[in-house]
Amino acid sequence: MQYEEKSDSQPGTRTGGHEIRQEIIELAKMVALFLVLFWGLKTFVLEGYEVQGPSMTPTLEEHERILVFKLPHELSKIPLFKKLEAIKAGDIVVFESSVEAKKRYIKRVVAKGPAGSARGNTASAHSREEGAAEADRVQVIYAGGRIYVNNRLVEEHYLLPEELRSPDRDRIYLLPGQYYVMGDHRSVSKDSRSFGPVDTEQVIGKAVFRIWPLSRMGWL
Repeated sequence: MQYEEKSDSQPGTRTGGHEIRQEIIELAKMVALFLVLFWGLKTFVLEGYEVQGPSMTPTLEEHERILVFKLPHELSKIPLFKKLEAIKAGDIVVFESSVEAKKRYIKRVVAKGPAGSARGNTASAHSREEGAAEADRVQVIYAGGRIYVNNRLVEEHYLLPEELRSPDRDRIYLLPGQYYVMGDHRSVSKDSRSFGPVDTEQVIGKAVFRIWPLSRMGWL
């Protein structure tokens, strides 16, 4: 008499285990894809930022949260898009400090260097660069609380009246790829008056939208 050997493992169990492994693999792929997309979005497109300090009041108050749009500035670094004007005078920008490691500032661009290829931060902070042609630089004068770019007064509607009466003075010449930045609360702001122009490589992106608090949510 012959007896059939019975197996403890059932086909259904093997199939079920295979399906679970496949689901885990698919989930891992989705998580990895999400992380890559999130990293790309944060690195090259859009990033949240918390305002530190009172230097941009009343436009931005301390601890408010904003969105910084990076994509146009990142594209402008590519030769194909080198003519893209990602940052303009009047824009609020976030940038890396040139004097403090891992420190970021948020200020307003009040003047930018002339159009042309960025040559790095080579201009002296408080003196004229020897040998630079007039067309290769922009003169910025800060006097009596007012900004003059190539001897033209810059209208700054975003400033409080008391910020237009300052005894501080500064004169600087900007080269291509450089920005003169200042806080809207000039009397307490640490900006280009103290650390000089900001180079385009330091710029993170342009502040475009306030997301917190909800009562002040809106475009900047």
